[in-house]
Amino acid sequence: MEELLITSPANPRLKALTGLRRRRLREAEGRTLLEGFEELELALGAGIVPRAVFYCPELMASPDAQLHVIDEVAARGTEVVRLGRAAFEKVAYREGPDGFLAVVNTVTRDCTDLEVPSNALVLVCEAVEKPGNLGAMLRTADAAGVDAVVAADPVTDWGNPNLVRASKGTVFSVPVVSDTTEHALAWLAEQGIPLVAATVDSDAEYTDVDYTGPVAIAVGAEKEGLSPRVQQAATHRVRIPMVGQANSLNVSTSAAIITYEAVRQRRATRPADAPAGGF
Repeated sequence: MEELLITSPANPRLKALTGLRRRRLREAEGRTLLEGFEELELALGAGIVPRAVFYCPELMASPDAQLHVIDEVAARGTEVVRLGRAAFEKVAYREGPDGFLAVVNTVTRDCTDLEVPSNALVLVCEAVEKPGNLGAMLRTADAAGVDAVVAADPVTDWGNPNLVRASKGTVFSVPVVSDTTEHALAWLAEQGIPLVAATVDSDAEYTDVDYTGPVAIAVGAEKEGLSPRVQQAATHRVRIPMVGQANSLNVSTSAAIITYEAVRQRRATRPADAPAGGF
């Protein structure tokens, strides 16, 4: 099949791509953008089949070592389109593009779609506004082996290109869902998963809680924190001790600190014959 090549930045196909930076269009079409070689490889490894992949060898760090990805996605039935440098830079949404841009389906699951193990470790992010913070929390979740990340009353969507970029593509490797806070709390109760709420207004420190069983860790919006509804539903309300002048840590940092305390405790209680990589 003859390769499609687009060199003009004014091509109508490129205008359609840049439109996916808008949430309304992403939700209407059920697709979003994924930029970057590493991100694309991770998504492919997670079983994602892109709708289309646009590439520009002139921008690649190592074309000889990277172009195999184009053959791989083509073999899966994905449309591949080569772009000239000016055309690719028109549609790239990050500085220093590396010549890979994919169109993929957006995540539309809710809590009813989740299947988690009996000893699940779940991260709940309520009304977090900044895509970069959600992306950073996904990278933590991926590294820590979190079983699911729930966006409760989400302000941003999982398909936000800046979130996808900040997550380094882990939005496709970690089970993620969006739902209302009410439904998320109901799902946790149905699953018998206790909730640990991060707040500055608590006498208990985050290290005082037992995370070795099934547990959900909840963090809230950057300015307001967790809603009273979540705090009231929590089995434990914990704080991270701070001695500086600022009254709180960045939400993604807070999530990472508490999540890795859960990981530490779980590793400490893991049977001696358990797999080394398990939590």
